[in-house]
Amino acid sequence: MPENNALNFALILFLLLLATFVAWVAERLFFLPRRRREAMARAEAFDRSQASGGTAQVADPAAARMAIIEAALRQPAWLEYTAGLFPVIAVVFFLRSFVVEPFKIPSGSMIPTLLVGDLILVNKFTYGVRLPLINAKVIDVGSPERGDVMVFRYPRDPSMDYIKRVVGLPGDKISYQNKHLKINDVEVPLVDAGEFYDSDRLTYSRQYSEKLGGIDHKILTELEKPSFISAVDAFPFRERCEYSSSGVTCVVPAGHYFMMGDNRENSLDSRFWGFVPERNIVGKAFFIWMNFSDLKRIGRFH
Repeated sequence: MPENNALNFALILFLLLLATFVAWVAERLFFLPRRRREAMARAEAFDRSQASGGTAQVADPAAARMAIIEAALRQPAWLEYTAGLFPVIAVVFFLRSFVVEPFKIPSGSMIPTLLVGDLILVNKFTYGVRLPLINAKVIDVGSPERGDVMVFRYPRDPSMDYIKRVVGLPGDKISYQNKHLKINDVEVPLVDAGEFYDSDRLTYSRQYSEKLGGIDHKILTELEKPSFISAVDAFPFRERCEYSSSGVTCVVPAGHYFMMGDNRENSLDSRFWGFVPERNIVGKAFFIWMNFSDLKRIGRFH
């Protein structure tokens, strides 16, 4: 299942940025100079009326003159809510595009690491600086490491953002047979970590501790269930994977990654739809900033 759909919001934010920028430029180059000329003209007219000693005399000429100027300089409402919002939208766009982006977890594919309803932050520059919308990398900072929790654009539909754990790096041989993971023919040990209580389903599940790339994390898996992987897509580099009744073995192509959810029996991931190309990377998930059902969830995770 898709974990987030951010492309439409990014496009809307970009269009708002353009619209408010145009209004901001128009305000600086045209509307504000025109209001200033109008304010000066009104102030001079007021000064002449006061000097002539006519019927328009006021008790406090200085205050009245200032009120006239302020009224003439005041932005109309449409400019206040366009040009006035440009700096705010520009900051939001910059932070969201190049620093951190918030996501909400809507499904259970990353249980027990991430729960439904977790609001997380994703570091946008850990794996390189990318241009908004087209996601093209312009500055190379780093690459995903085995064990990272990564957000990426779903290869079958790039308008959707997914979140999974990096299991295989380019060139790795990944074997998932009979519920046991091997990387380059070395089995990743599973250590019993007790039971996990799912408060949404009101059920207990067996969880295990797993270590990938130096990162200890917990997974859910049902070792007694069949290992056959069904409904496999015809994905690019499909020939690099061999499927059998006991699971799948793949060799990750260059520039691609093999992703899996921590909730192994309830995650549609690279076992089903293939590899994630480097161009689809969004960023590294690292922090739960809110879960309205459980405030104790707030904090870093691995």
